[in-house]
Amino acid sequence: MAQDRLRMPSSTGGLVNYYDDYKSKIQIKPAHVVLLIVLAVALEIVLRVVM
Repeated sequence: MAQDRLRMPSSTGGLVNYYDDYKSKIQIKPAHVVLLIVLAVALEIVLRVVM
């Protein structure tokens, strides 16, 4: 009875190709992001202590 099954070919549904050729005009270094986060946390701490 298992032989009666119809096998469908596998599809590529949901897969999207993105091209690696795209370059953003804004380039941010990871060190700048970390520095910005540290400054935001420090500002939050200072505001909580003062207020």
